[in-house]
Amino acid sequence: MNLHAIDLVLIGLQLATALGIVVFWFWWFRAEHDESSWPEGYRQHEQAFVVPDLLLAFLLVVSSLTSLGDVAQGSKIALIAAGMMLFLAIFDATYFVQQGMFARERGGVGNAFLVGGLLILSLVMILHHA
Repeated sequence: MNLHAIDLVLIGLQLATALGIVVFWFWWFRAEHDESSWPEGYRQHEQAFVVPDLLLAFLLVVSSLTSLGDVAQGSKIALIAAGMMLFLAIFDATYFVQQGMFARERGGVGNAFLVGGLLILSLVMILHHA
């Protein structure tokens, strides 16, 4: 097992991201979603991400746990997860720009933090594992 400090940091970030995804969807299905600042169809847009997001969370956990025993195998799974995360973040960023969701009154700071964090993490994972 040849884990370096960066591997341990990425494993921690991957597990935290997976947990964050699960917590977000738990919160999402318990909330009422009557925000008047949201664009029409936003709720349907978000719900299309349930399955891909949960699959991403699963891959992040599998990659992390696999890396603890076999870094090379974990890296392969991490690259799949990173590519998926990058695609989903770009898709969200594009939608948010088109719908003005980065405006402060539409939760823009949180949206920028979320999308930016996922973009950065996915790129760091790709650069590290490629």
